[in-house]
Amino acid sequence: MKVLVPVKRVVDFNVKVRVKSDGTGVDIANVKMSMNPFDEIALEEATRLKEAGKVTEVVAVSAGVAQCQETLRTGMAIGADRGILIETGVELEPLAVAKLLKAVADKEQPQLIILGKQAIDDDSNQVGQMLAALLGWPQATFASKVELGDGKVTVTREVDGGLETLALQLPAIVTTDLRLNEPRYVTLPNIMKAKKKPLETVKPEDLGVDVTPRLKTLKVAEPAKRSAGIKVPDVATLVSKLRTEAKVI
Repeated sequence: MKVLVPVKRVVDFNVKVRVKSDGTGVDIANVKMSMNPFDEIALEEATRLKEAGKVTEVVAVSAGVAQCQETLRTGMAIGADRGILIETGVELEPLAVAKLLKAVADKEQPQLIILGKQAIDDDSNQVGQMLAALLGWPQATFASKVELGDGKVTVTREVDGGLETLALQLPAIVTTDLRLNEPRYVTLPNIMKAKKKPLETVKPEDLGVDVTPRLKTLKVAEPAKRSAGIKVPDVATLVSKLRTEAKVI
């Protein structure tokens, strides 16, 4: 069984994001970049399924600038057997990414696609669902447990009322949540081994996909700074302020 794992290069979650002075976007110059944490969880899950003998090959795929090769090498150090880079300098929207992944899936014919539920840069939470619609595959989102067997994948997902368990016929798409697993630490020997694993580079036009942006960013602004809190002497004053000033009661 082949598993496809899309991974995205994003600003590292430990970095404080800064908006450009002209408000056209986020400043990523000289900023540490890393793999999207949700995609890292997806790759860890695919690797564990391979180690359990239920998967034969794990393929990592990324779309973006040439530096995404570093993200794919990290993915191969975690456990992917090979990588595919769809190289483009265009700022990709979720639908464009879904179309690119569909083209790769049509070529690679995986039985399962596991990806993060969202990226921490745009928080769109759209690619997995769009890809499932384009491929016509069943999907399970926000997975907290994944089990493979008998031509189907059983996914436990967190919902408002507790846990929901879905059984999907393969091929299928699964998007991962935080509590699915804890990704392993990438060791130096595995990093060295990853350098020898195959990495294929293609262009969007090679896949027959138009990635021209459909949306235009008008302005990016930082959130307003929170005002300082105050202390009140007693409950009566607190209730009064909540009623007259905050107007929440």
